Amino acid sequence: MAKKKKQKDRTVVRYRKPLNINIGMIIFTVIFFYLILNIFTYFRKPKIQFYEVAEGSIVNNHTYTGVIFRDENVKTTESTGYVNFFIREGKRAARGSTIYSLDETGELGKFLAQNSGSNTEMSSDSVANLKQQLSSFSLSYGDSNFSNVYSEQYQLQSAVAEYMNLNALGTLAQAMQEQGINYKQITTDQAGVISYVIDSLEDVSPESVTAETFDKSKYTRTSSRSGDLIEQNSPIYKLIGSETWSLVFPISEEDQKTFSEKKYLTIKPSSQSLKLSGAYSTFTGGDGKTYARLDFSKYMVRFVSDRFLNFEVVTNEATGLKIPVSAVASHDFYIIPKEYLTTGGDADSGQKGFMKQTYNQNGDQSVVFTPVDVADTDDEQGIVYVEKKDGGPVGDGDYLIKPDSSGTDDRYQVGKTETMSGVYNINKGYAVFRVIDKLTENGEYIIAKPNSAYGLSVYDRIVLDASSVEDGQLVYR
Repeated sequence: MAKKKKQKDRTVVRYRKPLNINIGMIIFTVIFFYLILNIFTYFRKPKIQFYEVAEGSIVNNHTYTGVIFRDENVKTTESTGYVNFFIREGKRAARGSTIYSLDETGELGKFLAQNSGSNTEMSSDSVANLKQQLSSFSLSYGDSNFSNVYSEQYQLQSAVAEYMNLNALGTLAQAMQEQGINYKQITTDQAGVISYVIDSLEDVSPESVTAETFDKSKYTRTSSRSGDLIEQNSPIYKLIGSETWSLVFPISEEDQKTFSEKKYLTIKPSSQSLKLSGAYSTFTGGDGKTYARLDFSKYMVRFVSDRFLNFEVVTNEATGLKIPVSAVASHDFYIIPKEYLTTGGDADSGQKGFMKQTYNQNGDQSVVFTPVDVADTDDEQGIVYVEKKDGGPVGDGDYLIKPDSSGTDDRYQVGKTETMSGVYNINKGYAVFRVIDKLTENGEYIIAKPNSAYGLSVYDRIVLDASSVEDGQLVYR
């Protein structure tokens, strides 16, 4: 028993140290929970993005599709035979120039194909012209007009025929005569630009166009190529005798108003890297609708193979402060005559405000200076704009007294308002509404007038989404 008791007395009991709460532990706990709270608040609050105002420009070009009209004279074949062309598409031919040849058997084309290549070669200028023709077609090509690929192929073949075969006729004339190859050379009876593209609009006048004229799905054109058998009196080519040409296109009522004071319009064709200026006019077409017309006196040859032309009307470029549309909001502003605006407060502050008529609890009248934030001014109309706010310095029905007035006759009752556009400036860490003077927009950006006395300046920071803040809201960036 004694031995067991002795062992029991040797049992070790763990000592529990008491918790000592001191000031350091309290401070650490407070800081810890403060950090947790801030992290939680940061992730919960909406993120307000800002935009730094910069100078920029917008060009609002109007895109159209027009129909080209020229002084076109279609020529037909004198007899049936196989054709070989000797003038390329778009080249000016002098009177008496050989345009094509006709032979009844087709042996001329075969002979030229077999012999011309070994005796003649294209110059570097000729190759450059072919490359330019291909480049122009590539820029204007679309899947909707795939059939034009074949017409372009024929035109290129005509161009190669000019560069190769015309010279070959002279060098191989004796050999052709020995083989009994007879052919007829067809010359032109007048000077002009040659085109082998024939459609149904050569005899259509600009004034007779209808909406159906601009339907490309119903438009067809043909183009003969060397080696084809052409029947007598068939259209073979057309001669364009004048550099003047016209471009007719549908125009909306809105665009008519936009261009109403214009005598000339500058256009930029989508297939060419140039700008053209044409005399602008409108007329009533064959279907009673209004169409626009542009008349040009040069560059006709660049579009000699085209009937339809996609182009932009180049308008004036607006330059100023470039602002995203999402940053723009609208507020109501009081319209107050500028003559009621005065300076008061401290002598050095130069605070702008109005002399407002007030009443105390006893009904006694007095006039006190009330400072305001002027949002904008219109010197031509002689007015200032002050934002309409609940509890603002001036409100509906308030009377403002004209400075240096001795009576109550020269007073103005506040009430007339106008809605104006603006953005929220956050340079000072809170949202301040600033009025902007919009010059133009394109749906994504607005160009505002720069250097306004009460508006924005370059490098100002504004809220990117105006709907995410309210006037006076603190903004954490």
